[in-house]
Amino acid sequence: MAPTISFVSPALHPKAEALPFSSLPPPPSGSGSGSYRSRGNLLFSPSKSKHSISISRLASNPPPSTPEKPPEIELEFVGPKAGEDGSYPVDRASAISGEKLLRNIMLDNKIELYAAYGKVMNCGGGGSCGTCIVEIIDGMELLNEKTDTEKRYLKKKPESWRLACQTIVGNKENAGKVIVQRMPQWKK
Repeated sequence: MAPTISFVSPALHPKAEALPFSSLPPPPSGSGSGSYRSRGNLLFSPSKSKHSISISRLASNPPPSTPEKPPEIELEFVGPKAGEDGSYPVDRASAISGEKLLRNIMLDNKIELYAAYGKVMNCGGGGSCGTCIVEIIDGMELLNEKTDTEKRYLKKKPESWRLACQTIVGNKENAGKVIVQRMPQWKK
């Protein structure tokens, strides 16, 4: 009997390579050697005569390549009031570029965002109250453009002031450092 050539389909076994292998076809039903049974990639014969076995080789998986680390934005948040020694307290955080609003980064890192009134009366990030004002001291180019909401609320404020709930940190491609003055309206 001539061997037949078959292939293991990756669809049947995702880790199997499409490698050729040989197997002998079952004998015709009238040959008297018994019936054959198939299980997966193995073919079994109940008789004590020759057995036909097909085996597929699993592909050796190369170690997964380490995905490139997404760009990150480092943030420094300067407190509104100087301490007894005259220095301003600084909180630090970092975020993947383009994934979060400045407000969420501050809240996630437990960095104070609102003054007393804003803690009670803020809109929850909807851009309708103006209580999450921050000043961008450095790194303005790493943030999104001002939204129409910001332009409306900050019409008579310095150009460096932003609403934290409307400010996206990064654009998924840039990296760098942003320095933020918290509650600039209370700075003394």
